[in-house]
Amino acid sequence: MAINIKPLHDRVLVRPMEAKETVKGGIIIPDTAKEKPQEGKIAAVGPGKLLDDGSYSKMSVKKGDTVIYSKYAGTEIKIDDHEYLLMREDDILGLID
Repeated sequence: MAINIKPLHDRVLVRPMEAKETVKGGIIIPDTAKEKPQEGKIAAVGPGKLLDDGSYSKMSVKKGDTVIYSKYAGTEIKIDDHEYLLMREDDILGLID
């Protein structure tokens, strides 16, 4: 599946991972009680933050990286029946190996 969105400046497009349906005790959690996921895989990245001299700073993440981001980060968008978040690179807290 090709994504036709190219984020601008220091923004990234993240596909959130699915929330877990069960907990350690085997209890099934309904959709209405699931927490919003804070992990996702980067689907697209912008060129970087625009600097005063007209150049762009290098992005710390790349397409395919798995990241942890702030709980209420980004703007939710839907592309081809898939949910994505469009957020600034500053909203990303860390990379997962």
